[in-house]
Amino acid sequence: MSEQSAPSPSPAMELSSDAASPLPQEIASALKRDSSGLVAAIVQQHDTSEVLMLGWMDDEALHRTMTTGRVTFYSRSRQEYWRKGDTSGHVQFVKSVALDCDGDALLIRVDQIGAACHTGTRTCFDGRDFTVVTGHRD
Repeated sequence: MSEQSAPSPSPAMELSSDAASPLPQEIASALKRDSSGLVAAIVQQHDTSEVLMLGWMDDEALHRTMTTGRVTFYSRSRQEYWRKGDTSGHVQFVKSVALDCDGDALLIRVDQIGAACHTGTRTCFDGRDFTVVTGHRD
């Protein structure tokens, strides 16, 4: 994650009141955040369903993603927001956002321009397969 970011506050810790969230009430109350106030965001190419990467969002990052048409994450290591593509040019244009049934993961469908991974690969999963025993249905 070598993207630049705007200065920002720390993510909201486990929100005690959804009123503090910039999100609509029905979304803020449905989110199940971790102890740092974050939720996992799976990023998928909208037209091929290719899984590109996983990032983290707090309420503000999700709000920015939903209202700007560009994906914004919260960097756990740098403790700041970063918008995908601002420095690399590898932009993610938002096509849709969905919340899973448990409220603890987001699916962000995007139009990915260039590499999604900071290593320069198309996805963060390219060339990283494990050897496994495959299952078969009877």
